[in-house]
Amino acid sequence: MYLFGYGSLMNPASRALTGDSGWACPVTVSGLSRHWSNVSEALISPLVVLEGEGECNGVLVNIDPESLPDFDRREAGYQRLQLAESNIALPEDVTLDGPVYVYVADTRRPPDADKPIAQSYVDTVMAGCLRYSTDFARAFLTTTQGWKGAYHNDRAEPRYPRVAGVSDQDRIDIDRLMQMHLTGFAARG
Repeated sequence: MYLFGYGSLMNPASRALTGDSGWACPVTVSGLSRHWSNVSEALISPLVVLEGEGECNGVLVNIDPESLPDFDRREAGYQRLQLAESNIALPEDVTLDGPVYVYVADTRRPPDADKPIAQSYVDTVMAGCLRYSTDFARAFLTTTQGWKGAYHNDRAEPRYPRVAGVSDQDRIDIDRLMQMHLTGFAARG
């Protein structure tokens, strides 16, 4: 069984805080659009995907079926749906031997001052992307919608509880990529 991680689940260190996962592979999935959205009880606006037009990159992660309840708890508030394999751009040498699930939202709301885009969450996601390549991280930035929502640089006191696997060099690379690919965003920090 597999999960398609499009946010913090792309980061292996953050993912490990929830449960064991095995093999992971970067992929692009069509029929999903990724957004920053004020939809949780947390003090941040996390990432969500909605079904419909668009595509987003992420990581296909092999998990033991016994770990699924742990990931369901982590993704509380989202609906777990099975993805059609035809929507997944798999590398030529990869074949799947089980279903692929994704956690989707029913709606989205722009981040606001009470629940902003938190840099600690961005760092966790982007550090996961950078484990694959700079191009993969760039694709995350350019295929994610809602960057104009409220933002808070919380690196000194993270609001996101599962910050993991983010090095000082990652932060330098993340800041550089955000300045290059998100017009006007870095000036808000």
